[in-house]
Amino acid sequence: MTDRTLRDRVMLMLAKARALLFDDTGGFQRVQIEVLKGEVRDDAVRLQEYGFSSHPFAGATALVAFLSGNRSHPVIVALDDAARRKKGLRQGEVIIYDDLGQEVHLTRDGIVIRGAGKPVTIMNAEKVRMETPLLEVTGEIRDLCDSGVGQTMSGMRSVFNGHTHPENNVGSTNPPNQTMAGS
Repeated sequence: MTDRTLRDRVMLMLAKARALLFDDTGGFQRVQIEVLKGEVRDDAVRLQEYGFSSHPFAGATALVAFLSGNRSHPVIVALDDAARRKKGLRQGEVIIYDDLGQEVHLTRDGIVIRGAGKPVTIMNAEKVRMETPLLEVTGEIRDLCDSGVGQTMSGMRSVFNGHTHPENNVGSTNPPNQTMAGS
């Protein structure tokens, strides 16, 4: 191998590309990319970190490695979408986000979850435990919500505050002298 051939292969090992199409059905995500004007590769393998997976939009920028300088087997080692990337993070912060505004943001002051007006669901958990000295809820709390017999916290508070008891067949007691706050 001549010095020129070696130099050419090294120069061809890394390139910036534009993602055109994604196939997210197999073991590896496959991406059609345009490396140079008119150089389209249909089967670039996109490597992703364990535990994290994403399906970016067409037009995202990819860093592509061509092992041994062989351009017939591209491997995407990084992918970014500058138009949708979250900006203004402080040093050390991490965010998982999508284009709808849903986020899990590990800030310097705590964790912030934004649902973007969509439900946040915890599924298949044997138990959900919160170890905190204070739990604040700005909306309504409902138990047994899918059963049709559940009650809201404010409804239970209203029943408690207004309830009476029969007293020795003479009438009813007064409502409780200590009510649950909030109603």
